[in-house]
Amino acid sequence: MTSWLLLTATLPTRPSALRVRVWRALKATGAGTLRDGVYLLPAMASTAQSLWDIERLIRESGAQAHMLVVAARDPAQEATFRGLFDRSALYAELLRSIKEVRAGLTNASEAALHKALRGLEQQLQAVQAHDFFPGQSLAKASAALVALRQTVERHLSPGEPTPRSETIERQAIADFQGRTWATRKRPWVDRLATAWLIQRFIDRSPQFIWLNDPTQCPETALGFDFDHARFTHVGEKVTFEVVAQTFGLDGDDGIQRLGELVHCIDVGGIPMDEAAGVETMVRGLQAQYDKDDALLAASLAFFDALYAAMKARP
Repeated sequence: MTSWLLLTATLPTRPSALRVRVWRALKATGAGTLRDGVYLLPAMASTAQSLWDIERLIRESGAQAHMLVVAARDPAQEATFRGLFDRSALYAELLRSIKEVRAGLTNASEAALHKALRGLEQQLQAVQAHDFFPGQSLAKASAALVALRQTVERHLSPGEPTPRSETIERQAIADFQGRTWATRKRPWVDRLATAWLIQRFIDRSPQFIWLNDPTQCPETALGFDFDHARFTHVGEKVTFEVVAQTFGLDGDDGIQRLGELVHCIDVGGIPMDEAAGVETMVRGLQAQYDKDDALLAASLAFFDALYAAMKARP
């Protein structure tokens, strides 16, 4: 049986400031309402301490409040309590929003699509934060959002690789010097970050070529981030993470964190505060430089600074 926090509160009708403050605070916890003035929250909820804080706030304001720690008397009551935290309607609303974005995909601008994806990810995160008993609704919404992001990226960047299922084998950096590296033209975050990683940590004198058609990649070139390339998505890892692991660079905290950021931007996943800013910067660089060699050259200093910030982060 779940351990529950039960808050009872009697608030004065005047002045209304305390009622408004308490109502907003309760809403932020995700607490359920058994009746007016009686609020319920699982004791294991991440917002449980906030409910205790609300009790203290009410008492310090001169009103009455009592916090009880209780258990349901039987499975039927447990089910009733849990029913207060059914988020399926919120997930259904999210799924409808995902469907709407997918329906308007062909007519939306690139900026609008990326904005929509960020909004949907924030919406999912907000629902998930108060989903204390996650189940199939969360799994379905998460899968739908991942699928939408992949569809958007394929629409905006034809040739986006399909993840392979294989073991990532360690390679010696010394064997990859003075090589030609090839990827799809107009590189986005994963390809730019991977090219930065190659130039800064792997190949001291690389040459990069930008392919109109990945199927025409020269046999002597090392392809990355397209189907059948030497280095591409493997399982849940994006190309940057695969290359970092291949060459034993994933033990560097800065590179590992940068990989998590690239992963978030490229295929979604755990939201990161820096993602929107990095997207904006890369799009600005793309707008400034028509030639991909110039785009990479201008991106190096940006990724240097980003790596330093990731490495210095506690």
